[in-house]
Amino acid sequence: MTEMWEVVSRLLTDSRYLVLATADRQGRPWATPVFFAARDEDRLVWVSAPDSRHSRNLAERPDVAITVFDSHAPIGGAEALYLEAAAGPADDFVEALTMLNARLPADKELSGDDLAPSGPLLAYSADVRRHFILIRGGDPRFDNVTDARTRVTRPSRKAPQ
Repeated sequence: MTEMWEVVSRLLTDSRYLVLATADRQGRPWATPVFFAARDEDRLVWVSAPDSRHSRNLAERPDVAITVFDSHAPIGGAEALYLEAAAGPADDFVEALTMLNARLPADKELSGDDLAPSGPLLAYSADVRRHFILIRGGDPRFDNVTDARTRVTRPSRKAPQ
């Protein structure tokens, strides 16, 4: 299980973009890529315009699905992380900016002036409820012919003895 959890950590660390899937009040889906930063495996942040379709959807329905993957992986070598989360405006925009700026080049860093109410963007966060990883078809650890997903959980830490 530890090996599988390491995929979660690695993909969140190595990837720059996630695909955010939202739905509006009527259930019409929308997916969009966003640049993100991860505080840990359970909290992700990004900035978006509050009037963008996915941001409006979040205001109506905070439940989201998120996918993180390396789009440059060779065919047959893909790894993917699937997340179920609740998302909305970040409670701590300073923390969100700090996390995002740590991943941005110096000339692209964000400031408080970029955020509402004076700026065009709002900081958002997703609190992850469940983690799943891709199990490629034919994986010898599983009895699967086609690609599948399996839920993974953080390994428990053993108490010191």
